[in-house]
Amino acid sequence: MKTERLTPLTIAVLGPGGVGGLLAALLARTGHRVICLAAEETVRVLATDGISVRSGPFGDFTARVEADTELREPVDACLIAVKATALDAALERLPAKALGDDGLVVPFLNGVEHPAALRERYRPEQVAPAAIRVESTRLAPGVIEHGSPFAEIDLTGDTVPRDRLDALAGALEGAGARVRVTDDEARTLWAKMSFLAPFALLTTRYGLPLGDVRTLHREELTALVEETAAVSRASGAPVDPAAALARYDAFPPGTKSSMQRDAEAGRPLELDAIGGALLRAADRHGVAVPVARELVRALAGWDGR
Repeated sequence: MKTERLTPLTIAVLGPGGVGGLLAALLARTGHRVICLAAEETVRVLATDGISVRSGPFGDFTARVEADTELREPVDACLIAVKATALDAALERLPAKALGDDGLVVPFLNGVEHPAALRERYRPEQVAPAAIRVESTRLAPGVIEHGSPFAEIDLTGDTVPRDRLDALAGALEGAGARVRVTDDEARTLWAKMSFLAPFALLTTRYGLPLGDVRTLHREELTALVEETAAVSRASGAPVDPAAALARYDAFPPGTKSSMQRDAEAGRPLELDAIGGALLRAADRHGVAVPVARELVRALAGWDGR
C-alpha cells in the first residue's frame, strides 16, 4: 500500500506505553495527526521530545506527537492501549462527548469482556475491538523498544460499519503493521484468549519462561489448552488445541507473558480479565475447567506488591 495515497486521520492514543507508543509513533511518522492521552508527567515529555522508537523492522526514529491529559475534540479513532486493570480510570481521559458520534473506540486489551463494557459507555457502532501480536516495551516515557520482527493486528467489530474499519486498517497498514479486518468478533477475541490464557496463567504461576513451562509442565499445559479450547468452542469460536500447542512449541524458549512480567515488576495482574473471564464463560456454558480454576485460585492472592 502506498502511504501517500492515504487520507490523513486524527487518531488519539490512550496509554502511549509499549503498544500504544509504538502505534502512535508509526502513525505520526506516516503523516497522521496523533494525540496521546496520558498523565501530566508523560504529557510534558511527549509534547517536548516526541516518541523515540528502537526497532529492527521499523528502524530507530523519533516522531512528533501532540499530548494531553484528556481528549478535548473529536477524532477519527482512539486506540486504547492500557492494561485492563487501569481501564476504568483511563477512560476518564476519553469523554464520550469529546469523542463525538463518529470516532471509533479501538481497545487493544486482553480478555473478551471489555467490548460489552465499552458499548455501555460509548455508542455500540463506535466500538471496534482489536488484537495485536507484538513485543514492544516502554523503557521510559516516550521511549519504546520494539523487540519482535512483526506487528500484526486483527481489527473487528460486529456493530461497526465496514468502511470505517477499512479506513483505520488502511492507516495502520500504511504505518507498517500487518492488518486483517475480520467479520467475526467473537472468533477474533477468543482466538487471542485461547492462546493467551494458558500462556499467561502458567508462566506466571511458576515464574518460568515458556520453554520451561512446555517441558516441565507439559501435561498441565496440554490440559489447560484443551479446557480453554472447549470454552472457546462453547462461546461460538472453535479453536484447535493441537494447533495452539504447536504455536507454543514454535516460540523462543525464553518468551515470557506480559502477566509474568507484571508479577516480576510487582504490578497488579490482569488475572480477572484473563483467568476470571475464562472461568465466567465456562460457568455460563457449563464447561468443566478444573486446571484453569486451580491456577486462578493459586494466583488470586497476588496484590501487586
